[in-house]
Amino acid sequence: MSSVDLLLPLLIAVPIITATLPIALGLRYDRTGWSVAALTTTGLLAGAIALASVVYTDEQVNHTLGGYPRTYGIELVADEFSMLIVLLVTAVATGVLAYTRRGGPRGNTFYTAYLLLVGGLLGISLTGDVFNLFVFLEITSIATYALVASGDGPEAAVASLQYLILGTVAASMYLIGVAFVFMATGTLNMVELATAIPAAERPVLIRAGFAFVVVGFAVKVAQWPLHTWQPSAYQRAPDGVTPLIAALVSTASAYAFGRLIVTVFGVDYLAAMPNAASIVVTVGCVSVLAGTALAVIQTEVKRMLAYSSVSQFGLVIAAYGVVIAGGSETALIGATVHLVGHGLLKAGLFLAAALVATSYGARTVDEYAGLARERPFVAGSMAVLLLVLVGVPPGVGFVGKWYIALGAVQSELWPVAAVIFLSTMLTLAYAARLLEKMYFTPPLSVGSADAPGSIATDGGTADADDGSAAAGTHGNATPDAVSVGMIAIVVAIALAAVALGFAGGTFADLLEPFITEVFN
Repeated sequence: MSSVDLLLPLLIAVPIITATLPIALGLRYDRTGWSVAALTTTGLLAGAIALASVVYTDEQVNHTLGGYPRTYGIELVADEFSMLIVLLVTAVATGVLAYTRRGGPRGNTFYTAYLLLVGGLLGISLTGDVFNLFVFLEITSIATYALVASGDGPEAAVASLQYLILGTVAASMYLIGVAFVFMATGTLNMVELATAIPAAERPVLIRAGFAFVVVGFAVKVAQWPLHTWQPSAYQRAPDGVTPLIAALVSTASAYAFGRLIVTVFGVDYLAAMPNAASIVVTVGCVSVLAGTALAVIQTEVKRMLAYSSVSQFGLVIAAYGVVIAGGSETALIGATVHLVGHGLLKAGLFLAAALVATSYGARTVDEYAGLARERPFVAGSMAVLLLVLVGVPPGVGFVGKWYIALGAVQSELWPVAAVIFLSTMLTLAYAARLLEKMYFTPPLSVGSADAPGSIATDGGTADADDGSAAAGTHGNATPDAVSVGMIAIVVAIALAAVALGFAGGTFADLLEPFITEVFN
């Protein structure tokens, strides 16, 4: 067990240490960053799989740094809940590199921030200490600010600055909440807090601490009306950056919020706290409706998908509220499945959008007209991912929504079930717009039918005299910039999203030891 035990600090330390290598090697060699990132993330994925095999077949793995008692020391914990996020982080971080190898960004400084972000996300997933959770949230945020700002034009810098300001406020809110809890209990360890909080002599401090934590994570998870940083950040970040941050950054924050609810404060304690459940449910439900409504009216695809994330994370937060209000094990399983599924879906959708922008020159919904003819594999993968996002069986999106809705019905929280149904209809509205453009609308401007067209990378046609532009009016397209590997990763994600839809029972079985510990 000792060798497995060491995997926990290595999963965090290795990407943070290797983040220095692209810059250091860049002093002598050009473009070494991708190779360093690829070797590192592949190793992290292998380590995560090895650790998961122990956690899911034996028991959770703990590592106490320095041998200090966990009351005062730093503890890392890998259990059935956290390992799903660790596997998602390492798999997506490895897969996105299939795009950035050719699609960029290619600078060594980009891969330094990339690896720093991965290290911070793994720290969020594995830490067993509420203060170090703050530290890793900040590492993740700093790396994300840099990655967003690496986009072209002043708009990227403005989006990054907006994210920085709101992110700093959110981190401050969370840290104040931690301070209140520490004042009431005298410890920062999550397991110790779970025992100390119900026995605290000053419950007002605990309630104030939870309130600050809720506000902090409402910003981090981009809940309406504190979501304004997310659409701008996703839209203005480079195409190779958006899939990573959209799939993982808010997902890790939503996981951390759930971890604090079920492990630190405890479901029973929060259920007895006045208005705690109703506030969390309300925040989630309002975000679900506002996010989908705003997504429907967008014309730019990346921005539409960003507002979609506001809605999908709202569904997870609403599920947490159901867990608090009704003690629903089913809703907690649904929240976990939806977190993992949404991370996978958004990685695939934003990678597909990046491929379309690169090879077809399209960024708005109207410019996707005729995409299925020109880029059949990318369009097909995007169609599958959109249908899974809506919740069409047997995709993973359906499984997550089903468990959450079932938990809401079991807890007799009918408004939550109604919100899920309504949001599904609105999600179908903006997904259908894109599907209609891709499959049933002719291209904006099509050349002569008699003119020979070159074969595009994914099997469609790319009518261009010099190979630099796709068919029609998409003059910024560069079909040759898309590799088979870039298309293959999008197709693989679409297939995985469908395959995971058959794994609802498997998710429940994997989480059963953790669920039993939470509710017993």
